Amino acid sequence: MEWLRKWVEDPRTERFIMALIILNAITLGLETSDSVMARFGPLLTVIDRVVIGVFVLEILARFVVQRGAFFRDGWNIFDVTVVGLALAPATSAFSVFRALRVLRLLRLITAVPALQRVVGGLIGALPGMGSILLLIGLVFYVSAVMAVNLYGKDYPSLFGTLGTSLYTLFTIMTLEGWTNDVVNPVMEKHPYALLFFIPFIVVTTFWVLNLFIGIIVNAMQEEHEKAEAELRHDEAAPLMRELKELKAEIAALRKEIAPRKRKT
Repeated sequence: MEWLRKWVEDPRTERFIMALIILNAITLGLETSDSVMARFGPLLTVIDRVVIGVFVLEILARFVVQRGAFFRDGWNIFDVTVVGLALAPATSAFSVFRALRVLRLLRLITAVPALQRVVGGLIGALPGMGSILLLIGLVFYVSAVMAVNLYGKDYPSLFGTLGTSLYTLFTIMTLEGWTNDVVNPVMEKHPYALLFFIPFIVVTTFWVLNLFIGIIVNAMQEEHEKAEAELRHDEAAPLMRELKELKAEIAALRKEIAPRKRKT
């Protein structure tokens, strides 16, 4: 099985799989065109099946090489999931899964180490993002209740209920038409409404969202440092083995020299 391990771990194999993923992305895009399918439909179908077959063989090869360790790697589980969705039968009952076959293109994440670090950074940022989500949820809830009490009677379509108030405040946070669609109409009856909306925008759009960005950047920096540490460890591993071998040789030489010194 050593030849199979070499094939799986060969960088050329990774580049070949990456090329197939890109090719598959192109063919899946072409399949959305009726005119292209009318002319090249059978060819695109054959390419799609060949690519899926190669993906399945590559995953099986990794499973044979890694065995039990295969399922301890989250990226392997991810690959099995996205490729498995593409193997769903083309029947009406599985039409949703067949529509999700485009997700196999996400295998490009596992083929590119830089993308793995980005995704790893995003996953690492999730615990910190949870506290920020709690904070922004609290700000939204308090602001929505205040908006209902302040403007709900005069503008029921915007702040009539807690749900509509939350939705309106969300659109304000995105800064999409917040002046003409929300604030200017409200200010016709409530000229001091800016004292409510401006602090809300500052807190949610500029403060809390920047906290999100800061947490993500910090997590990605940690992921980058971790990758560099692993790279340095891999580079130092051969030197460490050589040092251990030299120490063993020196110890053996000392054992040989010690009896001679006693005799002399």
